[in-house]
Amino acid sequence: MRDAGNWFLYNCWYAAAWTSEIESDKPFARTFLEKPIVIFRTQGGDHVALDDRCCHRAAPLSMGRIEGDCLRCMYHGMKYNSEGLCVEIPGQATISANHRVHSYPLVDRGGMLWIWMGEPDKADPADIPHFEPLDDPSWCGLPSRCYLHYDANWMLIVDNLADFSHLAFVHTNTLGGSEDYATESAQHVDKLANGFEFERWHRESRQPPYLQKITPWPEDTIVDRRNFVRMYMPGIFLMDTQFGAVGWDSTEHVGELLEFRNCQYMTPETRSTTHFFWEYLRNFRMGEDDVGETLREAMFTGFFEDKVIIEAQQKILEQADDFQPRGLASDTALAHFRRMWFERIEQERETYPVAPDIIKNPVI
Repeated sequence: MRDAGNWFLYNCWYAAAWTSEIESDKPFARTFLEKPIVIFRTQGGDHVALDDRCCHRAAPLSMGRIEGDCLRCMYHGMKYNSEGLCVEIPGQATISANHRVHSYPLVDRGGMLWIWMGEPDKADPADIPHFEPLDDPSWCGLPSRCYLHYDANWMLIVDNLADFSHLAFVHTNTLGGSEDYATESAQHVDKLANGFEFERWHRESRQPPYLQKITPWPEDTIVDRRNFVRMYMPGIFLMDTQFGAVGWDSTEHVGELLEFRNCQYMTPETRSTTHFFWEYLRNFRMGEDDVGETLREAMFTGFFEDKVIIEAQQKILEQADDFQPRGLASDTALAHFRRMWFERIEQERETYPVAPDIIKNPVI
């Protein structure tokens, strides 16, 4: 059984929150890699991430009050700046250098806040995996950006996204459209140093149910469907989806293409729970709110179909320590990703040891 130090990679950027989730006058609490964090927006509009635990008596700072560019603990009034330094203690003139909490690098890219949980001097914003369509006006997104909470280990979600044959059975009446999707155009996986890519076609098929609800084409139009998927560490899923007339290909298409750009970000909350962020953008029927709302409802329905199965997997796996999975040929991508992930963790532990999660509370 792996302990906490062997589950998580720390020196990388994780999706933390959509900026739209952070209210201007209210601290925001969220846990990453089993560490409680508070995020707040300063008077100047910057976003700050601190340990959600006052250094005095461990009161949650997320229950505190924003004052300009600082956050005040509402237990005994200690005030912290954006660096995590205590700058005021009511009734006490002397403030020790130890009166502080840890601060975390936090950067906004296209409305997504990315947090660095490891060694701060290694946090390079240039390494943040920005998804350009998020702030490209030629792409139209959903009415609001989306979040789901999974009661499951995040790697089970990666597994789900690594093999699209599940669309044929889990999403027959929503995102998939046909059980034929499991057998046609099986994906070839390109293994990368930080993830994998694959292209998958479904040719001469009916438009899937979610597209039929918003398509400008007749619902019975037969199409060729292409998905180009990229999955990168630590939990970044990007997908281009295109629908076109039968016979088009990725280098030369015939007629109009209906296209989507999809990003999904998975961030471990704990070893058995996950934050899941997503956005789904399109290049047609731009600015039509009813289309965006219909698409969001369809995507939520599909993602809940995944969620039910993945959370059920988690419960079974927690009860069966002796389970040994029997692999399939389609496991290539998920097996590669898991192998890379744990190899990267082993490499990181050589220079960045993580203390085991032993209960050690002298206050209690």
